[in-house]
Amino acid sequence: MKQNKSDKVMKYVAKHPDAKPIAVAKATGVDLAYVYVVKAKAKKKAQAEAELGWKLSQGRSKMRMGRPPMRMQTIATFTSNVSVKDNVNHPEHYKTGGIETIDFIEAKSLGYHLGNVVKYVTRADHKGNRLEDLKKAQWYLNRAVSNLEK
Repeated sequence: MKQNKSDKVMKYVAKHPDAKPIAVAKATGVDLAYVYVVKAKAKKKAQAEAELGWKLSQGRSKMRMGRPPMRMQTIATFTSNVSVKDNVNHPEHYKTGGIETIDFIEAKSLGYHLGNVVKYVTRADHKGNRLEDLKKAQWYLNRAVSNLEK
């Protein structure tokens, strides 16, 4: 039976969870943009399942003593898909929109200065100090322009 493109991507990602999107695209023969779309959809699905698991868990406080109802026994399945925060390797403020900022920077080969511009702009609304992050992005952009003018 022939696999469709998204099945190929998901199967590869399941076997290689730490693979960069560009490696997934090369290994599966699909466009890089398609890999991002499939990963974003998978992330939304996992978030929806986690949210459902949370909603189901709210019924615990109302349970009577004894064996939990059948729906409570499925919570472990849903909560196992919840991702643990990893502020070192994959910070949440760099994953907004389904594309991790570092993957975008590497895919576009932006280099140090422009990569930092993208980094600070993408995290500005999610890290805490928007004005500071935008000023830092501006500083790196000015530095990149200045280097080109030399």
